[in-house]
Amino acid sequence: MTAVDKRPSPRTLAWRTAWTIARRDLSARFKGLRLLLVCLFLGVGAIAAIGTLTGSIERELAVRGKQILGGDIELRVWQRGLTPAEREALEPLGEVSEGLRMQAIAQKGDLTAPVALKAVDKRWPLYGRLELKDGRNVGAPPEGTAWIAEGTAERLGLKVGDTFTIGGQAQKVGGIIAADPEQLSEGFALGDLAISTLDLPQRAEMTAPGAMYRSATRVKFSGARDPEAVEKDLEDRFPEAGFQIRTRDRAAPSTERFVRRMGEFLVLVGLAALVIAGIGIGGGVSSYLEARRTSIATLKVLGATSGDIARIYLLQIGAAALAGSLAGLAAGVLVTPLLAGALGTLLPVATGFTVSPAALATAAAYGLLVALVFAAPPLVRARSFPAMALMRARVVPLAADRKALLLPVGLGLGAIAALALVNAAQPLVTMGFLAGAALMLAVLALLGRGISALAARLPRPANPMLRAGLANLHRPGAQTGALVTALGFGLSAFVLIAGVQTSLEANIRKTVPARAPDFFVLDIPRDRAGAFRDAVEQTVPGAVLRMVPNMRGRILAYGPKDRMTRVSDLEEIPEGGWALRGERGLTYLANVPEGSTVTAGKWWSELYRGEPLVSLDEEFADAIGLEVGDYITIGLLGVERTARVAALRRIDWDTMGFNFVLVFSPNALADAPHNLAATIEVPPGTSTAGLLPRLVRAFPATSVIETGGILRDARALLNQMSTAILAAASVAVLAGLAVLFGAIAAARASRTYDNVILRVLGASRAQLLALQLAEYGFIALILALVALASGSAMAWAVIVKLFEFDWLPDWPRMIAVLGAGLALILTFALAGSLPLLRAKPAQALREL
Repeated sequence: MTAVDKRPSPRTLAWRTAWTIARRDLSARFKGLRLLLVCLFLGVGAIAAIGTLTGSIERELAVRGKQILGGDIELRVWQRGLTPAEREALEPLGEVSEGLRMQAIAQKGDLTAPVALKAVDKRWPLYGRLELKDGRNVGAPPEGTAWIAEGTAERLGLKVGDTFTIGGQAQKVGGIIAADPEQLSEGFALGDLAISTLDLPQRAEMTAPGAMYRSATRVKFSGARDPEAVEKDLEDRFPEAGFQIRTRDRAAPSTERFVRRMGEFLVLVGLAALVIAGIGIGGGVSSYLEARRTSIATLKVLGATSGDIARIYLLQIGAAALAGSLAGLAAGVLVTPLLAGALGTLLPVATGFTVSPAALATAAAYGLLVALVFAAPPLVRARSFPAMALMRARVVPLAADRKALLLPVGLGLGAIAALALVNAAQPLVTMGFLAGAALMLAVLALLGRGISALAARLPRPANPMLRAGLANLHRPGAQTGALVTALGFGLSAFVLIAGVQTSLEANIRKTVPARAPDFFVLDIPRDRAGAFRDAVEQTVPGAVLRMVPNMRGRILAYGPKDRMTRVSDLEEIPEGGWALRGERGLTYLANVPEGSTVTAGKWWSELYRGEPLVSLDEEFADAIGLEVGDYITIGLLGVERTARVAALRRIDWDTMGFNFVLVFSPNALADAPHNLAATIEVPPGTSTAGLLPRLVRAFPATSVIETGGILRDARALLNQMSTAILAAASVAVLAGLAVLFGAIAAARASRTYDNVILRVLGASRAQLLALQLAEYGFIALILALVALASGSAMAWAVIVKLFEFDWLPDWPRMIAVLGAGLALILTFALAGSLPLLRAKPAQALREL
């Protein structure tokens, strides 16, 4: 008969008892877990601030949609007003308000200022009110009066009650504009806002046939109506009208698109910071548990089970993670008003403290999940090994139980991916980022093993320091894998920032180039072109004047003649097909325009009279799949015109001359009502003092715009955006620096014993520093190539796929930044080794 073992099985500690032990062992200042705190603070704080800010902006856009648009629905069309049939279709919907938008010149004496003229009827605004500097909330101005912007008043020396002219028509300053509720929906303009009565442009002959103006008709619904259904009905009833229709739910589409992309980029930055922080968390937890391996072994000897160990240290790590996450949430809420104040003039964002429970919960969930995923491996190692194995961990490193890791790591990664995709504005971009981060981690992990294996197989150098440094890469307990991962992500972050920064700067230079004409001129009557040229030549001899026909039209269809694609049937605009959105500038020319080179097909002759032809920008044609011989249909003043693609051009976008995407043969458009546009380039050092006043007096309905101030303002705005993007991306770099410090500190802690032994054996401090330099230098040089490739790839994805800019990196600067990162790493490594040189052998050996 077999004896039955009656020894009691080990009892698992209750969570309450485990917390009592964990709390007593946990330092009030979280000593040993500070890296985890810092990493979670940075990552969670970034995502909390991002989510709160973007959520606030999106709520403001949704709540204020009617005020921003100025109605429930708006119809815009260039160079004409609504036809009687179109007005008749709008009347049953509710209250209708008509308006006009155009460039104009405000003048007082010899002083002039370009203005974005908004001519409105007496029903304007249908929603909200215009706020003036004196505190009044007003609607349309009285007859003969205009509301003007503060910049225009300062430039012309005007105050309320003064008289000035717009388009040659006298106007009294009725008030200075403080805030226009429709500012976000109006779009970019070459000048400050001025608001007049609806009849002013007609009296100033600014709406003559061919003039460059845009009508904007808004409707305030009289009952409950679906704006999308009304939009579809109007498009079906007037398919060839060329309307650009917007609804209260899409009051500022460009702003919404910018906010979505910026928010997506910032969330990716926050995720990148958390991924990098996760590496630090893993390293920090490993270092923390390594420092407590004797305590863990003692607890096991005293009867603690693996479950007890897991509970005790999970509670400690969880408490630290919760503290770091809460601090990050608080920082995210506190920093939001500062961000709102900086963006308040550009975007609709509520000032003051804004608390978004969803954004804060998302940020906290990200932080705790990342902490779980990266803390699980060292925790599983500690709980799964017997006491004696823990005692020998210095010379026999612990290996993780991969099966035990599947549940926490697998669930954590799945939850992070699901959370990211649920909140993603562009799921494909987010999936690409997550896949790229996972691939990066896998590549770095394999690279770490590869470096260790390579170091073990390389011939031993004759130099003892190099030999010892090489041995440190593959010895038992080496931190090579953790160092490779941390340094790889850190260096990649440096390259990413440099790639994004240099590409943004290059795109700014391309969008707002340094070379530009001194003046842009719009709406020169064709029958007075000679008089305009004489006025310029007589006032500024030697000036270069270039005049071209100028009109606006919308691309309606394109493709082979027998199967053309209607733009209205597209579910989304193809990438790079930006010219399909809205109306574009059109012209016709007999010769190839200056700054363009024909790359395919053949240009028409000066006397060509055959089938209407058109030339397109080659990049745009490639984006939408157009080739020479295909056809394109445009809507011009409500009339469809079709032309065959005769040539493709490469356009020099580095100048602000006339760079039309579509250039037609003269017989295609010359019969349409239109005016001319012009650029004026003045020889360096030549005074232009008398030119602007003379042109404004002689051509009051013509807009003459100096480019210098506008270019400065545009560059300043784009530079602010660039700075904001880079400031946000710097969160990832801060997390990377924290991880680098932590990884080097963890490696230093594990190497104290080795350095003490070497010192006892007679190694000098210089030799120990040389040993550190050899080890880190070998790793960093290998990782530099990996970081250059991975960081450049991530920067390319951000610039091209997310922001849809051109990839224009400055490779020398990127390599210089990478070199600076390498120098920083080596400096950190050497600085982190200094405490080792001061360690007392006897004390260090007793502690170990």
